[in-house]
Amino acid sequence: MPNQRVFTNLKYSAIYNNEIVRWCNRAGILKHITFHSARHTNAVLLLENGADIYTVSKRLGHREIRTTQIYTKIIDSKMKAASELIPELNFNM
Repeated sequence: MPNQRVFTNLKYSAIYNNEIVRWCNRAGILKHITFHSARHTNAVLLLENGADIYTVSKRLGHREIRTTQIYTKIIDSKMKAASELIPELNFNM
């Protein structure tokens, strides 16, 4: 079912951050993770893997596409950093 939730009975609230921490601990992830950071990571991964911004915006429940565009800045900076990994070529002969 397309509208079926992956994590049932989970709401956006500080109380539920404790449950996310328990999931991470059981998975061996020691980094501090919150509902917001998990949501942020999901959005970035979707965009990095080719999802269009409109779909990501709807998935996150944003009313304005401008809100979702914040995530595209992260992708843009990662692309710039990746392009800087290519060494400068010297064509002087």
